[in-house]
Amino acid sequence: MCKRIIENCLSIYVGDEVLIQKILAACLANGHVLFEDNPGLGKTLLAKTLAFSIGHKFSRVQFTPDLLPADILGTNVWKHGKERFELMKGPIFTNILLADEINRSPPKTQSALLEAMEERQATIEGETYRLSEPFLVMATQNPIEFEGTFPLPEAQVDRFLLKISTGYPKTVEEEELILRRRIDWRKDDPTRDIKPVVSQEEFLTLQKKVETSVYADGTILNYIAQIVRETRIHPKVEVGSSPRGGLALLKTARAIALINGRDYVIPDDVKTFSVEALAHRLILKPEHILERTDEKEVVKEVISKVLVPKEYRPR
Repeated sequence: MCKRIIENCLSIYVGDEVLIQKILAACLANGHVLFEDNPGLGKTLLAKTLAFSIGHKFSRVQFTPDLLPADILGTNVWKHGKERFELMKGPIFTNILLADEINRSPPKTQSALLEAMEERQATIEGETYRLSEPFLVMATQNPIEFEGTFPLPEAQVDRFLLKISTGYPKTVEEEELILRRRIDWRKDDPTRDIKPVVSQEEFLTLQKKVETSVYADGTILNYIAQIVRETRIHPKVEVGSSPRGGLALLKTARAIALINGRDYVIPDDVKTFSVEALAHRLILKPEHILERTDEKEVVKEVISKVLVPKEYRPR
């Protein structure tokens, strides 16, 4: 099933298969994904392609400076004739929410997603409503150096399982393929023509398999723990990864193992997600921020320093 999902995404999105594997792994781990890169690189297209491929209810919110929390959550409206208030649900009541250009809205609006992302519930005028399962946020944003954007609060960034950059096409052939597909589609957005390749029940079954059927040996857990600890004592880091970062590594490692047809985790599964799962959780010391030190490079240094377990039990 995982192979069908990946192939369906590659039929629309031109890019690295490993990138799609990582996003699918995040979804199987029931985690949220933040896409950050320059405009026009296919962040929204990729998020929508995966969402439609797995056949879940989908909503999209275009974040703008005047967007209000009620525009996301919904609000109670007085119904004449019924003589009572009724909830007009917002787009958050879905399975997959595409928060497009999330850093175009001020922090008050961004924070409307905090409870939903962590607790899978929304509180509207004192009443709490459970969200459907699964509930996944795929958010896109432009780098904060661009005019008219608002950096996401640290608490919200930490709630994203992975932070991913799509990057530019790697070859001239990929650039040409994008143009050829556009001619074939005869439209700018082909995602509405995508047919699901798995049902909602099949996808929920895959999620459960990640939790119940993929084994992580004690040496793998120790490896993850050492990586997280090293991010906290790195000389360039002011604030290292939270325990949530270690959980992110474990969840995504188990998910990618399932995608690759294994029921056990190997060290390479952990290393695959180290940058995407940890870099956005680090806060560098001021002097290194001024030097434009990259958090990704810090994580790579940590990975190169921590000894990879030589022995581990598949079961």
